[in-house]
Amino acid sequence: MNRTKRPASARTRPPAAGKPATPRAVKGAGEVRIIGGQWKRTRLAVADRPGLRPTPDRVRETLFNWLGQDLGGWRCLDAFAGTGALGFEAASRGATQVQIVEGDASLAATLETVRQRLKADTVRVQRGDGLAALRQCAPGSMHLLFIDPPFEGGLFQPALQAAAQAVAAEGFIYLEAPERWTDDTLQPLGLVVHRHLKAGAVHAHLLRKQLPVSN
Repeated sequence: MNRTKRPASARTRPPAAGKPATPRAVKGAGEVRIIGGQWKRTRLAVADRPGLRPTPDRVRETLFNWLGQDLGGWRCLDAFAGTGALGFEAASRGATQVQIVEGDASLAATLETVRQRLKADTVRVQRGDGLAALRQCAPGSMHLLFIDPPFEGGLFQPALQAAAQAVAAEGFIYLEAPERWTDDTLQPLGLVVHRHLKAGAVHAHLLRKQLPVSN
């Protein structure tokens, strides 16, 4: 979801020749843009909310380079959605099912407006508790889970515990946090770090299930 600081607005780009213009977001405190897929360059407004911290474009670009550009057939959950940039990015790249959860009523309504504008039939927007949504997932049912809760609130440990149960054996968990998580910390949850980067004060992690030790 994304809490603490806001990036500068994305620069305006004209649509490529011969292509229809992408839907425009209503300007708020700033904008982020979808990086790739069918809704590439679509702008998402960043509402004026204390602590709202969208995942920066550069970090999302790196994340989806790690994951691959085609998420066809994937089931995804964006548990603390905020602007919805992570969830809509996954849907833009072909994810079959994307659940976007946001507790703030106004932000959830904005996400639903975006969903309708994009005609994003594979996306379901839910106003609710992200941690509860994680815990309600069937074991091993999700290919990709986005864990980006408010940095203050003590949600990281329980969210990762729930995500570790929900993620498929070959799936991924994206974790965004103010500090680096290491294998030593994650192994009790059955997780390991697959990729990591630091962008400013934010640590972005791509996690996987720990493989069983073979005899």
